[in-house]
Amino acid sequence: MYARSTTIDAKPESIDAGIAYVRDEVMPALAQMDGYVGLSLLVDRESGHCIATSAWETEEALRISTEKAAPLRERAAEIFGGTPTIDSWELAVLHRDHPSSEGACVRATWLKLPPDQADRAVEFYRTSVLPSLENLEGFSSASLLVNRSSGRGVSSTTFDSRDAMERNREHARELRNARTRELGADVIDVGEFELAIAHLRVPEMV
Repeated sequence: MYARSTTIDAKPESIDAGIAYVRDEVMPALAQMDGYVGLSLLVDRESGHCIATSAWETEEALRISTEKAAPLRERAAEIFGGTPTIDSWELAVLHRDHPSSEGACVRATWLKLPPDQADRAVEFYRTSVLPSLENLEGFSSASLLVNRSSGRGVSSTTFDSRDAMERNREHARELRNARTRELGADVIDVGEFELAIAHLRVPEMV
């Protein structure tokens, strides 16, 4: 399974219009493309940081859809009021305790993985990180995306509410520091987001 993330630093006042465009125009258009599995949209209303992630059954479907979706990205960038940055990923791990509901939020951690250690990182996430994440208050689901050529990864954890995410922030920070040290990875950035659209229909991958 593969994924494409489109990141836009939007104008905060344009975020609601951008969400509506992704929901009403982008999702139906992507759904007509071969290999489409679903889409999620994360937004940070304070910073304007927005990330739309679509999932695809094969690397070929990802590649073809990237070209086909170019006009949609350009229009989304106009509405959000920012310039899009595109990243491609392998969807390595996905686990759901239960489906997300209205008010769900996501904490995302961008990582630099040890050189040529993607397989080890995926196994470490599956066996050591994921069980710890499940113990965090309000845990709903978690995923790991990796890009083997760049050596980067993104761990995303969904929580039932912003209150739960805020209450587990310190516990999560301690967990993140310990686990990345054990793995030998570097934390590039951490962000907390509203889960504005949750329509990723990716099967369990653990």
